[in-house]
Amino acid sequence: MITELRTKRLLLRKMKAADSASLFAIWSDPEVTKYMNINCFTNETQAKEMIELLDNLSQENKAVRYSIIELESNKIIGSCGYNSLDSDHSKAEIGYDISKAFWGKGYATEAISSLMDYAFTSLKLNRVEAKVVPENIPSIKVLEKLNFTYEGTMRKCEKSNGKFMDLSIYSKLITD
Repeated sequence: MITELRTKRLLLRKMKAADSASLFAIWSDPEVTKYMNINCFTNETQAKEMIELLDNLSQENKAVRYSIIELESNKIIGSCGYNSLDSDHSKAEIGYDISKAFWGKGYATEAISSLMDYAFTSLKLNRVEAKVVPENIPSIKVLEKLNFTYEGTMRKCEKSNGKFMDLSIYSKLITD
């Protein structure tokens, strides 16, 4: 699995322990984590543990997560990656988050576009999925800009913060 992807304005670099302070700042913002399947972080140790968990999944080729670095400022502004990789079925599920200070600048679309290119050209995947809380309109707009297809809403399919929640599923095929 490649450890770096570059776009015009971004570097997507495989997460490392040294990123924990920057990622904690993002993952401790309740507005950023509002629609994520994690609770808002309260200390940097949680970020370190998350990075370690994601690194272990990466070593097993089950997932990979990248820190999103804005090239101009050299700051970590979010994260993205393949939440799950399924080589048997040639598919992946993606996820992403962006620091509130960088919302509305097209960074999520740029980062995910790079992930999609890599998924279809290098990993030779057939399908990429994204699950999103139906109320998360900005995330849905990112997927729509990238020509993902809405497939439906899975009712009360996952638990977050002690409550079952609906998730809409979007996909893009290599043939799309």
